[in-house]
Amino acid sequence: MIDAPTDAVFRNVGLRGGVAPARAYIPELLDDVLEGRINPGRVFDFETDLDHVADAYKAMDERRAIKSLIRIETKETGP
Repeated sequence: MIDAPTDAVFRNVGLRGGVAPARAYIPELLDDVLEGRINPGRVFDFETDLDHVADAYKAMDERRAIKSLIRIETKETGP
């Protein structure tokens, strides 16, 4: 809950918020991310590999990270 100044109520001021529908944009933006046209680093503040997914969840739980990027290596990209 956010504490709002009490005088805001009497000035007809409202506060709104919500969750962004991020999944709706994935099909449109995924190719741009994979091709390097969009830098996901501006969104993700924690990066790890598939073997350390638990570390990403722990970082988010401890509020050290907001969004985590999990990099998955393929045979094409290699280690």
